[in-house]
Amino acid sequence: MTESKTRCGFVALLGAPNAGKSTLLNALVGQKVSIVTQKVQTTRTRIRGIAIEGDAQLIYVDTPGIFAPRRRLDRAMVAAAWGAADADVVCLLVDARKRIDPEVRLVLDGLKEIGRKAVLLLTKIDLVPRDSLLSLADELNQTGLFTRIFMISAPTGDGIDDLKRFFAESAPVGHWLYPEDQLSDIPLRLMGAEITREKLFLRVHQELPYAATVETESWEERKDGSVTVHQVIFVERDSQKPIVIGKGGQTIKEIGEAARREMEQIMDRKVHLFLNVKVRKGWGDERERYREMGLDYSD
Repeated sequence: MTESKTRCGFVALLGAPNAGKSTLLNALVGQKVSIVTQKVQTTRTRIRGIAIEGDAQLIYVDTPGIFAPRRRLDRAMVAAAWGAADADVVCLLVDARKRIDPEVRLVLDGLKEIGRKAVLLLTKIDLVPRDSLLSLADELNQTGLFTRIFMISAPTGDGIDDLKRFFAESAPVGHWLYPEDQLSDIPLRLMGAEITREKLFLRVHQELPYAATVETESWEERKDGSVTVHQVIFVERDSQKPIVIGKGGQTIKEIGEAARREMEQIMDRKVHLFLNVKVRKGWGDERERYREMGLDYSD
């Protein structure tokens, strides 16, 4: 393809925690590239998913949820989200069930402050009556911040095809930035850690607080084409370690098996996964942890 016939654009997905950004990203790409759990603020850094729509290559940027930060990690996550607002298209996702709650107002105020117009995406429309959707769309449209409004449901696919076409038409003319078959720019080591973190939260989300993370210690390519992966689950207190391990090691075994299966499915290769649990008090304030997550470390 020549440059005059190709387009390439960045699309940022912003919103409050649990607005559906990661679920939408996976639907737009057509494969899982961002983890999804019922815990708020699951996404901790910007994750790019790459998709082809006609002659356009679209780089979707999933961002951490925007909320009022309290800790250093919170501030770094929110900064990472707003850092994506220089994309060609900025989308604000609003959970139609929650309507305009304080967290949505916080993002609206942020858009006003930086003077950025956005595309409004009302998500989870399959769970809300149509009359309620229309009134919410009208109320948000009156802010003057939105150039277009789409009503979508990523799980059912409602509105997704129209959204893809709009993004493709909005992309600037230019060369593609990634190979045609590449779906994400996230390194495999980080992708593996994210998968395990998802399985961790899905398995023990009621017992384990938000303050846990997963890091890939080693990633060894084997001659038979498989890979050996050693990961560490960091928790902040001694009392949290047995929660992750479980009676007789059953919980961590289940987490590891679920993570290994998904890694094998995504990478199409055999994975030998080994998990360890360590207590690391105050890991959320360590510069090295931020580097691993791709976040800026600042006061």
